[in-house]
Amino acid sequence: MDVEVQIPSELLNEIVEVGIKMYPKEYGGFLIGYYSDNFKTLHITETILPNEYKNSKYSFERSTKGLKEELEKLYDLDPKQYYVGEWHTHPDSSTQFSMTDLNAMMEIAECKTVGINNPTLLILSINKSNLNDFGFYVYSNKKLLRYE
Repeated sequence: MDVEVQIPSELLNEIVEVGIKMYPKEYGGFLIGYYSDNFKTLHITETILPNEYKNSKYSFERSTKGLKEELEKLYDLDPKQYYVGEWHTHPDSSTQFSMTDLNAMMEIAECKTVGINNPTLLILSINKSNLNDFGFYVYSNKKLLRYE
């Protein structure tokens, strides 16, 4: 995938802090951003946290309740921003995606109401106090490809 991902360090730090607070359970949220005019750069600008979710050490399931309203608020502030993907933590584990992660991205890409063909997935490997690593993936042709 020939796309560069840009995320402000403040936003990445905010996501890491939220993830560590939820340790030892997985946690996640929605990624908001926009692509450059030539679609070579994805700018991630915001995260929206879910209003309702279920999580455990090895799973995270979020609801979309209230998401439409949050997206509308962000769109009113900056019309070029929209939903671009998801993020979640893997406590005490790697940034490697699971089959559950792949299936979730496939569902998002195939959902007619979402309208995004190539959702982005950010996986953060965390422990109780630190970020170990993070990786960005893009869904394309029924595969998750890691951004380099």
